Amino acid sequence: MTAVIGLLLMLFSVTDGVVTHCDGRQNGAQCYGALGGSVSIKMMDDFSEIHRYNLYKNKTVVMLGGKDKKPDSIMNNKYSFIPSNGTFWINNLSRNDSDEYRLRTLDTNGKLTSIHSLQLSVQAPVSSVSLVSECLSQGEMKVSCSSEGGDSPQYRWTLNGKSLTEAELLSGNKQTNIITLKQHVSGRLVCSVWNHVSSVSNETNICTCGFIYINCTFNGTKISKWVFKENNTLCVEPTTVSPTETHFTEDWSMLRCSLMFLFSVVSFVGICVYFKWKKIKSEKDEQSAERYRTQVLEDSSENEQALYIND
Repeated sequence: MTAVIGLLLMLFSVTDGVVTHCDGRQNGAQCYGALGGSVSIKMMDDFSEIHRYNLYKNKTVVMLGGKDKKPDSIMNNKYSFIPSNGTFWINNLSRNDSDEYRLRTLDTNGKLTSIHSLQLSVQAPVSSVSLVSECLSQGEMKVSCSSEGGDSPQYRWTLNGKSLTEAELLSGNKQTNIITLKQHVSGRLVCSVWNHVSSVSNETNICTCGFIYINCTFNGTKISKWVFKENNTLCVEPTTVSPTETHFTEDWSMLRCSLMFLFSVVSFVGICVYFKWKKIKSEKDEQSAERYRTQVLEDSSENEQALYIND
């Protein structure tokens, strides 16, 4: 067990790349490994009773071993084998590691007891995904999904957590990297890019591009189309006022005019009365002053006559 743990630690220290796993027990299995990473291939359930085994890469022996013999790798840092669980490892994967691998087992007499093969394909993993969206002339939205790296990338689209439907797609399909969404589509759009050794996704929020759907009859012509809301002049009816509102408005206008006329008349009458009162008061004041002067003169004349008689 200690030897197995030590071997695993050695395997993971060889590379910090992607680790993939494959069941290669079935003859003709297809396995995938990430470029720069490692792949573990389950070759057999138990090798403890296998007298001798050889592993070939195409026609070249890459691993030898047996019941009483420690596995011997042609390239110690490249290939490893754990007999107790029948797992074969390939580290620091390169393009050249893509090939056919064959396992041959032999008995004590050197007779071939079994042979089966598998195909290994090494792919570059997807490193990142970017999304670019564009509003089209009729309110549709074109969305492009692109990835860096990655061999044989495949695409998958979801909207608000659900797979896109034909009712939402104007063109393209949910397996292509460029799609066009219909005018009414909005929400959280996710593009996932994947291959057999990696999967990366990115998301964006989709809006309706400011378009509205017009469905009406105008001047006898039926209109059904998407238009930009800010520039819409179709089927826009003029503002109408109900008869009750019209009557109330007219009554209020007449009342307001009547009140204004009444106020003007009252103001005019008030001004006339004021000036009339001022005139009457002024005349009365003059008459009083005149009577006072006359009285003073009369008193003065009488006083002079009295003085003359006395003298």
